[in-house]
Amino acid sequence: MISGPVQAQAQVKTFNVPAQPAATGVAALARQADVQILISAADARGRSVREVRGVYSVAEALERLLAGSGLVARSTGPLTWVVLPTTAGADRNASVDTAQLDDVIVTGTLLRGPAYTPSPVVVVRRDDLDRAGLATVGDALLALPQNHAASANPTASLTSSDPMQSNFGLATGVNLRGLGADSTLVLVNGRRMAGAGGRGDFADTSGVPTAAVDRVDVLLDGASALYGSDAVGGVVNIILRRDFVGQESRLRLGAVEGGGESIIAAHTIGHRWGSGHLLASYEHQRQKPLSMSDRPYAATGDLRPFGGLDHRYQFGNPGNIVRLVNGVYVSDFAIRPGPDGQANSVGEFAAGAQNYGYARQNSYLVPRQDRNSAYVHARQELGAALELSGDLRLSRREFEVGTLLPTVTATVTTANPFFFSPTGATSHTIAYAFGNDLGAGSREGQVESLGASLGARLKLARGWEAEAFVTYGAETTKEAQRGMLQSTYLQEALGNTPDNPATSYSAARDGYLNLFGAGAQNTPAVLAFISSGYANYAYENQVASANLIVQGPVLTLPGGPLRIAVGAQFRTESMDQRSEVFTSGLSPTFTVTPTRERELVAGFLEMRVPIFGAENARPGLQRLELSLAGRIESYDDIGSTTNPKIGLLWVPVDDLKLRANWGTSFRAPAMSELAERYFIAATYASDVSGRVAVVYQGGGNPDLKPETADTLTAGFDYAPSGRPWRFGASVFDVRFKDQIGRPAIDNILQVLLDPTLAPFVRRVRPGNAADLAEVEALINHPAYLLPGALPAAAFGAIADGRWVNTASVEVRGVDVNGFYDLTVGGGDLTLGIAGSYMADFKRQTTPAAPQVDLVGTYGSPVDFRGTASAAWRRDDFDVRFAVNQVSGYRDFSGNRISAWTTADVQMGWRPSASWGEGVAVIASIRNLFDRDPPFYDAITGIGFDAGQADPLGRQFSLQLTKRW
Repeated sequence: MISGPVQAQAQVKTFNVPAQPAATGVAALARQADVQILISAADARGRSVREVRGVYSVAEALERLLAGSGLVARSTGPLTWVVLPTTAGADRNASVDTAQLDDVIVTGTLLRGPAYTPSPVVVVRRDDLDRAGLATVGDALLALPQNHAASANPTASLTSSDPMQSNFGLATGVNLRGLGADSTLVLVNGRRMAGAGGRGDFADTSGVPTAAVDRVDVLLDGASALYGSDAVGGVVNIILRRDFVGQESRLRLGAVEGGGESIIAAHTIGHRWGSGHLLASYEHQRQKPLSMSDRPYAATGDLRPFGGLDHRYQFGNPGNIVRLVNGVYVSDFAIRPGPDGQANSVGEFAAGAQNYGYARQNSYLVPRQDRNSAYVHARQELGAALELSGDLRLSRREFEVGTLLPTVTATVTTANPFFFSPTGATSHTIAYAFGNDLGAGSREGQVESLGASLGARLKLARGWEAEAFVTYGAETTKEAQRGMLQSTYLQEALGNTPDNPATSYSAARDGYLNLFGAGAQNTPAVLAFISSGYANYAYENQVASANLIVQGPVLTLPGGPLRIAVGAQFRTESMDQRSEVFTSGLSPTFTVTPTRERELVAGFLEMRVPIFGAENARPGLQRLELSLAGRIESYDDIGSTTNPKIGLLWVPVDDLKLRANWGTSFRAPAMSELAERYFIAATYASDVSGRVAVVYQGGGNPDLKPETADTLTAGFDYAPSGRPWRFGASVFDVRFKDQIGRPAIDNILQVLLDPTLAPFVRRVRPGNAADLAEVEALINHPAYLLPGALPAAAFGAIADGRWVNTASVEVRGVDVNGFYDLTVGGGDLTLGIAGSYMADFKRQTTPAAPQVDLVGTYGSPVDFRGTASAAWRRDDFDVRFAVNQVSGYRDFSGNRISAWTTADVQMGWRPSASWGEGVAVIASIRNLFDRDPPFYDAITGIGFDAGQADPLGRQFSLQLTKRW
């Protein structure tokens, strides 16, 4: 028997579903019925369903389909159903009636009940994640064709290819359409997460326990009318399990060549009683690091063997005597000590030669991480009308990465007893790396995240209901670096300044710093003194909200009930930052940024208007629904914004769904973008003549206004009854205006090569007094972060990297998917393809700059990403083979970066015998043929682009799941 609303049972459809395994049979009936039917992989395993052919109501069709399968169905809304196993030895009615389930969350609408919305949604279920050999939710999102991984992931951060440059906690975010991780809204169970990173402007998915995930909905549409700020590129809603009963244990082991081994262990418990449910899940992950030295294209900085340039520099060990030529240091002499390790004769200086160094040689491509995550959900009914629910999500992640080798460009004079000049000069500038003296340093940190919600749902008269809930989220990132060079102490150790009685060090007693040796000449006391610098940073972001939503039917139209949802939200956000830095001076510098807070009030409305439906359907108009939504948000710091959305869902025939959406979206400036502390820094950038030192400014801008976007999507889904194939497509057009950014800093390594960044760059002319004075004013400013690192004459350019509303972006393309089912070798084979083609990614850096199409250019989305797969299942076994494609593109110099094609294979075994009940074993090999990432000649000396490929190579994993 089927239980549920009479309206849901009364829908009449024509069905043509052959007998087949339960999972695919339920899915086929759901497509033909145009409803959402949920069944877990564990419940479907080993079960088959019967043939259903003819005209039936949805309830009748489900009952015929499931007859004799040991499964029953329950309707949880007008268009949503859940299939569950019957209880052994119990009446089927009792089994269904006591199965208390939460209503199904549908991403893309506030209204309960509708299984489909006009918005395109990609659904990744936990079983899909397992079958693809993916370890975490973050891995699954990085693999999406619509996600551009150039920002907000650990490897991009560690290789300096992340333009955001704020991912201090090595978080994993989502960057849909390449519009920025801060333009994709990430939710958990429909609730906002606290911001991550040093600016709190994107959400970290790495703390979500994979074992607790039911599915991940990816809404590929602007949705600020429903969800507010940040939903420009789309919305990711991570939906955690709420109805699991029993226990489940999971163990996953992963390994790659050279390091990077991982282990994930998890356990989940769920218990249901007559009027409530409780679920708890815990997960532990340990990830070992992968060093750059384990990948030849990242190990040395010399990329000539791969067709690139030698990106090693003059910071060697032994060092080099250098001088400035047109703003660039060149080596006059390479210091080549004799057997005693000390250069003290002319013959131990090689004129015109250079010793090479590479500061990243012991850095990491993948960090060491330990993560512990927990999730608890509870629900309790109080009578027939009131339900209370709440959930709590906790995570603590500790990480460690290798830092760059300490380097220095320092002047040494005759005051230093180790000084020797091959030319008879009284001082020299030495470029030196302390790798052999101090070794590689490390940066350690921890990230703690919390998410909680508490709510009540009240059923009202005439089908109405009200829901009130409060939410709270917090994320705290702490990082610490030890063994940093202390510039004041270094000058004292060189003898450039007298012994300071405020320190315990005396050069005359403890030894002078020797930069003319081979790295073993300095005493432990000297090295401990100059490397006593350190830095501690802490960032805390919080978000809290109070929400009220009332919804229900307003009136009954010929096509069905007109439903409306109206609500309000009050939300607060806050950010705290503090630091302790001791890299110069005689005492540490403490910085506490005043707490930044903002408040906002929002009102929103959504309406679903059924023009044609089951009651008045006619040829060509089986179903026609109009959806309208709007949201007003008022901020206490940037003013108000209003965003509408209009959607249309049209079903001309039962097998074809057409959909279209138009709406506006926005992103409010992050509080850090409004009030970030002013700073000055320096780095080297590529230029046509080689590497050039650039001094740049950064900081907040209180005059920023929100980013805005117009988004249009249209598409179709076609699944003909009785046919083994189905496919769909969606076109998208996003016009993004007033994008907030720091164009110079976001592209700092290429800032001198990209002509669109010219408005933010001033070239420094050698020998020009005015230019030199401007540089000196910057590097002597208290906000300069690298005092003493380089003299004013070393710089060749000044860049302004402060936050501004500048760029406009136009993005157009199409997403496609298709599946074909057939029987091969006595089993079921499904062929599938999913991909995203980017036709345009046109950016206008400033209003005066030309519009440039950046599709297929480094730092921007490529024109195609996609996966073709074949999945075969027979009895207890299944096999999946997939080919992944990332199309080729070009760097800023026009050099071709090859396409990247990889293959994956997974094998699963789920024994149906009684002794193996609840057991699942999945073995996976990703990047089966061990394809290296395509070569990219990066100025950093790392020969690949972390935005389009990963350095892991062939990856093995074995996962064991046991349901108790």
